[in-house]
Amino acid sequence: MADVQTTTQDVEEEFDVFARNCPSRPALEHITGRWGVLTLAALRELGVARFGEVRRKVDGISEKMLSQTLHLLERDGFADRTVVAAMPPHVEYRLTPLGEQTAAKLLDLIEHLHHAMPAILAAQDRYDAEKAN
Repeated sequence: MADVQTTTQDVEEEFDVFARNCPSRPALEHITGRWGVLTLAALRELGVARFGEVRRKVDGISEKMLSQTLHLLERDGFADRTVVAAMPPHVEYRLTPLGEQTAAKLLDLIEHLHHAMPAILAAQDRYDAEKAN
């Protein structure tokens, strides 16, 4: 059986995130939403983590939102869920290779925003001052 290679051109022709029905849109939403970004970043930092560890790391996320986010990341292939048959049994989460690659790119964006915050805050202050007049 021949090995099928996917080229950048094939992907560009098959997937167009700007098209309304492109299947890449839900995956993009899952990883770029507030909880997706933070959950991926937390898993990258934690490595293998139990649910409670991820929840403590992602301050402010509810159990329900974390559960939904982890399920979506698992479905999209960014995270793996492993049931550990210990006493008591528990579940561990980790990033897949795709999740690692994606989290690295998101962490670059997070770092960029971290360094840009003085400029962002100054722009917000200018905007708010102009709108107040």
